Amino acid sequence: MSELSKKLEKLKATAVSQLNDCGVTSIDYDKLDGYVNSLKSMVNNKDATLVSGQDESELETVRRNFVEKKLGISDKDKGMAAINSVVEKMSSIRMKSRPAFYYLVQDELG
Repeated sequence: MSELSKKLEKLKATAVSQLNDCGVTSIDYDKLDGYVNSLKSMVNNKDATLVSGQDESELETVRRNFVEKKLGISDKDKGMAAINSVVEKMSSIRMKSRPAFYYLVQDELG
């Protein structure tokens, strides 16, 4: 197994653990794999694989780059409401996995 594969597997395992901690019992692994694989080029940058729930500028970046560009939802209030709901769900998790965070945001938005 390559070093990249090992890092991606660890990232996925962390995301699964965090999703379970947030009460997700039935994980769509195809969707989760998509989020994990989208970080291939950034897997060596720890900050890029995490989301800070305390940093308003980062949350706005998530809204703009993920909610708006990837999910196609341009309603800022709706996007930020989903993000803030996920921040609350993950409040007990200090280092929030980006794939788990994105997974939960997409679930919030339906």
